[in-house]
Amino acid sequence: MSEHIFIADDDPDIVQFVSVNLQLEGYEVSSATDGKSALAAITKEGPNLVILDIMMPEMDGLAVLRRMRAHPVSANIPVIVLTAKALPQDRIRGLELGADDYISKPFELDELMVRVKTVLQRAKAMRDLSPLTGLPGNFRITQELERRTERGDPYALVHADLDNFKAFNDHYGFMRGDGVIKFTAHVMLESQAGLDDPEAFVGHVGGDDFIAIVDPDKVEDFCKTLIRTFDEGILDFYDTGDVLRGYIEVTDRRGERHAFPHTSISLGVVSTKDREISNQWEASAVASEMKEYAKRQPGSCYEIDRRNT
Repeated sequence: MSEHIFIADDDPDIVQFVSVNLQLEGYEVSSATDGKSALAAITKEGPNLVILDIMMPEMDGLAVLRRMRAHPVSANIPVIVLTAKALPQDRIRGLELGADDYISKPFELDELMVRVKTVLQRAKAMRDLSPLTGLPGNFRITQELERRTERGDPYALVHADLDNFKAFNDHYGFMRGDGVIKFTAHVMLESQAGLDDPEAFVGHVGGDDFIAIVDPDKVEDFCKTLIRTFDEGILDFYDTGDVLRGYIEVTDRRGERHAFPHTSISLGVVSTKDREISNQWEASAVASEMKEYAKRQPGSCYEIDRRNT
């Protein structure tokens, strides 16, 4: 499906010129020549990108941008501002209101096309980042696995999952739970940094699930470092009494109290060094299977698939 770009400019010649060239690049294009009509169309259509002229009748571009950012449909749509004004404060005002880029009139078509492509790529990358951890999400994770599998690159996939995290969340609340998720992401990145593996990759599947793709020869070092660093830091998120007690108590819906050990981390690993992996789905399934084996053990641990078939 092609990406949809909306052009708002009071000059019909510019609208026609830019529209034709964007369509030749494979984009879907719609437009308006006044600010009021542009805002109505943008909030209805929800395009992937808006090219917005500042000087327009009915409502100027900065007013359109301000209202876009206040509307739930258009709040996060990237915007490139077109401006004939050369004053820096005009450009600054646009950026303050949430513009992602700007280009001054008259402009070179090649420059506009590059800016369109760059802003769309940046927006796509940002959409796939976890807002909590800043780590790449499922789209990038799938891309990484597909790329390595198709090229035949050796790799080990690590599926990391927190143990007793729901109990922690129920006991302390989601704000402290979010702190544990961010701490886990930091530990994953620290462990990656210590590998001396420039191709290593860390992603956030969602919730308390993470993945890492690392050199098969270094995966055990990665797992050991990750577990050690996690266990050293996780108790900082508990109240002193719960640390000394060694567990927390959570009341269920029936009013019964249950004791849960401190949160630990379980890692499931599959490696091309030990078995042939035909696609990313197989890699994910085996790593998840090994993670379930790891979760049966008390405390933080890792399990590596040693089967060769």
